[in-house]
Amino acid sequence: MLEWLTTALGLILIIEGLIYSVFPKQMKAMLKSILDYSDSTLVWIGLPVALFGLFLIWIVRI
Repeated sequence: MLEWLTTALGLILIIEGLIYSVFPKQMKAMLKSILDYSDSTLVWIGLPVALFGLFLIWIVRI
């Protein structure tokens, strides 16, 4: 289980690092725009994304 979680974290860091490396200006602009969102908006964006990720993992692991 720990190996699986470490692998997942490593993949997240690789993908995020590549996005910041390839699109640095766009990522800065996106992060600045996130500050304008209310907390409840971020919850309504983040929760479905997390649930979709859980769904993808569930589909792959069946």
